[in-house]
Amino acid sequence: MRQDDLWDTEAAQSYDTPGTGMFADAVLKPTVARLTELAAGGRALEFAIGTGRVAVPLAEAGVPVTGIELSRPMLEQLRTKVDEQTIPVVVGDMATARAPGTFTLLYLVFNTISNLLTQAEQVACFRNAARHLDAGGRFVIELWVPELRALPPGRGATVGTVEPGYLLIDTYDVLHQHVVSHHVTYGPADGDGRDGRLFRSPHRYVWPAELDLMAQLAGFELESRHADWSGAPFTAESPSHVSVYRLPAER
Repeated sequence: MRQDDLWDTEAAQSYDTPGTGMFADAVLKPTVARLTELAAGGRALEFAIGTGRVAVPLAEAGVPVTGIELSRPMLEQLRTKVDEQTIPVVVGDMATARAPGTFTLLYLVFNTISNLLTQAEQVACFRNAARHLDAGGRFVIELWVPELRALPPGRGATVGTVEPGYLLIDTYDVLHQHVVSHHVTYGPADGDGRDGRLFRSPHRYVWPAELDLMAQLAGFELESRHADWSGAPFTAESPSHVSVYRLPAER
């Protein structure tokens, strides 16, 4: 299952949910505020910029943003919001593609590093980030913590989310550190029960400690780790984290 096949026209056109979910102000405003602070007046680069969920409001906040994106349909959706001059985008893989210039901030949000399905690709992503950054530049990753404690012995799946009209089930291959997320959307309970839809996305899950080692291999040091964009403490019970890695001030 290739990522550029997965994020096709249908997925791109249904990706945005303005005002709700990950597009809600309660999610986006702290994200943009923190990234603006970390950019420190410089330029930002987003790996896997998608439809511009974060990049558009970040650019509106005054941070010059460039993107790298593998999916042309996702980029087409971005172009319905802003033009190439406002947010330039390079089409390519975030582990290898190169955007022109250097940046003070590079960010990769909403679990997207897990879309790279091998450890080697994830390490290459860190090294690619380092190549794009100025001395002292920061690389920010938002990522979920693997839910293996919720996986009973002998079972291969966990139920992640249950809410009206939506069900998330994750199936695990713990030998290869892979998980497939099954997103099921469906109509009201009083319907005929035949209008459900399934979207599946493969991931390679990464523990925070493994992520830190990848960062070291690329020349980064961990500067901070919080449970969310607002700066809540990261604990053993945190379901996700926002980790900030920084290059040395002199390179």
